[in-house]
Formats: sequence, C-alpha cells, structure tokens
Amino acid sequence: MTHTLSALGFLLLLYLDLVSAHHVSRSCDPHSSGSGNNSTGQPLSGVSAGGGAPPANSTDTSFSSCFPSADFKMPSSIPSSTDNWWCSPDTEYAFLGFSYEVTACQSASKLKSDFADIKNTFGSRYVRLYGACDSDGFYDDIVDAAWEAGLGVHALIWFGFDGGDQWMARRDSLVYSLTSNPKAKFVTRGVQFGSEPLFDNVLPHSELASQVSSLKSTLLGVGIPVTVSELAYGYQERGGAQDVLDAIDFINVHMLPFFSTNATNGSAAWPLVETDMNWFIQHGDGKKMYFDENGWPSVTSPNVQPNSALAEASVPSEKGYFTMLDRHCKDLKQGPQGGIGWFAHIYSDNQEPGYGIYNTTGQKKFFNANPKG
Repeated sequence: MTHTLSALGFLLLLYLDLVSAHHVSRSCDPHSSGSGNNSTGQPLSGVSAGGGAPPANSTDTSFSSCFPSADFKMPSSIPSSTDNWWCSPDTEYAFLGFSYEVTACQSASKLKSDFADIKNTFGSRYVRLYGACDSDGFYDDIVDAAWEAGLGVHALIWFGFDGGDQWMARRDSLVYSLTSNPKAKFVTRGVQFGSEPLFDNVLPHSELASQVSSLKSTLLGVGIPVTVSELAYGYQERGGAQDVLDAIDFINVHMLPFFSTNATNGSAAWPLVETDMNWFIQHGDGKKMYFDENGWPSVTSPNVQPNSALAEASVPSEKGYFTMLDRHCKDLKQGPQGGIGWFAHIYSDNQEPGYGIYNTTGQKKFFNANPKG
C-alpha cells in the first residue's frame, strides 16, 4: 500500500474510537459511547479457520466463552488444545481492529503498550500486521503482547516491493515461531501472504497458489489458516487468479478507494467499495471476507498519490470515509458467513503517513462516538 496504486476503487469499514464490548446480539444499531472496559459496545469474535471456517463454538452468541470476545479472560496457563477456543466467524461483520506496521521492530514493552491501547481504548479483537521486522524472536514478542492484551493476530509474510526473496526466510521464521511457541496458535488467527503480491508481480499467481497450499499443509498441525492480502485489481489484472482464491482459507481484501480514478472524498466512496466487494463475493465461493488494509489518507506523500484530480486527502475526508462505512453497516452484514469484518489502516501516522487514527503527536485525529456494528 505504500506504493502508488493504479486505477481501482477500494475500501470498506473502519471503526474509530470504537469501544469495548458487552455480549448482546449483533446489530447495526449505534453503540452507546464509552471507553475502556466500562463501555457498552458490541462483541466481535473470531476469524475464519483452516478449510474456510472453524466450527462455531456456541449457538448462543450472547455468551462469550470464546477468544477473542470482549470480556474473555485469558487463562492463567496455556490450554492443551484450541478446541472450543476461537469464536465463530459467523458473528463477525464489523470493526475488528487495526493494521499495525512492525518495520520499526518495536520493543516488547512498546508492543504491549500499543496492543493494550488497541484492545482497551477501541474495543478491538485483532491486530493485522503490516511490514516486516527481521529481528530474531520478534514474532514471539508479538505473541506475548497479544496474549497479554487478549488480542488475536493476523500474521503476515511480507514480500516488500523490491522483488527479492527475503520473504522465504520470513516465512520460515514465522513457521518456526508458530510451531514452537506454545502460545502462538492461541493468538494467531491466520497467516497472510502479502502485501499485494499479485499487484506487485512478486510471483505468478499459480506459484502463489502453490505457496498458499504448501503453507496450509505445514500449519495444519497447529490449525492456523492461510490467506493472501490483496487488491481486487491484483486478481483482476491476472484474469481473476481464481487458483489463488480457491487456495486461500478466507479472503483478506485491500480497500483503498483513494487511488481510484473515480475518487472524490471519503464520504462518497461507497460505490467504489461496493464494486470491489461484490467482485470478491461473486468469485469467493462463499468464503469469509475481511477488509484488512482499509482506509483513506488525510495527507498525500511520495508513495500515496491520487489517480483522480478530485481525490481529497484531508482529515475530514478520512473521517468521512469511516462515517460512510458506518452508515453501510447493514449492507456489510449481508456478506458471506455472517457479514464482512474490517480493520482500520493504520494505527498511527508514525507508521503510515496520513492513514493513522493517531497523528504523529499521539493524538486521535477523530472518532465516532456512537459507531454501528
């Protein structure tokens, strides 16, 4: 996403200043405003598991005996199995959390502080990793921070933009952590190949599909599913790359409508979102969908330039984008397997200029007092 995209409209839900959650039936009614653990927001639950979706752990979604629902209490010791651990994806169709860039190789204490904020301030269920840190043991620090905060993780095998083969070492390092760290399978909801490997011509789509299938087999023993983090256009410019869509366990979609040739402002982006969303629904064979790299910039930068003279990068336009998504909560609820969940890209402007919910001085740029979902 840090490179300029060609024509294509993309986007979908975010949540800002979303609050922690109680266990009531999911709806698109506004939440009561609040903060921290005393809020009255809505519960969000797990992500799709290997083979497309995990079994539901309970038919009664008013009780949260599953991870990572809002008031789930992490056990004092590591369970023996992930059986009945994850929540069902069928209850998940709204705000999930934030993309979080790790290029800075944040310290263990910084990860714990940020993850606690993501959980407690915004009521998040997950973090979706972005970028790469190649320091030994870094993913183990991610696991520890996620466990402590009660967050799930969408892990990432980062290809980068230079066409190199570092991704192979990153894949192998991640696999080692996932299979050797006893906590890893309890917080890692899925592994993504990305970001935008099709759009960036990292691998032929047949080879990418093969890599997905191979990694699925490798991670079968720990029950961690695999996907690709990609634009609709990345698939479309390769004839649909149906082999990749068939191989992945769930669909992680980039929604970045600012780069569309038809972009104007964030509040008017729904037709662009809807077009790409419907393409994935049409070609996704009913798989669960998540909008993982999803937002609208408040400023441009060398790598974030519009393809429309009318595209407005501003804080009001960024806020308008998420307000627009909030208005279309019921439309998103109609997506496969209980509806479409989404992440806000990204946690801070210090990680990705213009896209953060926090600015570079650590202040929230805006928030919704009564978000839907």
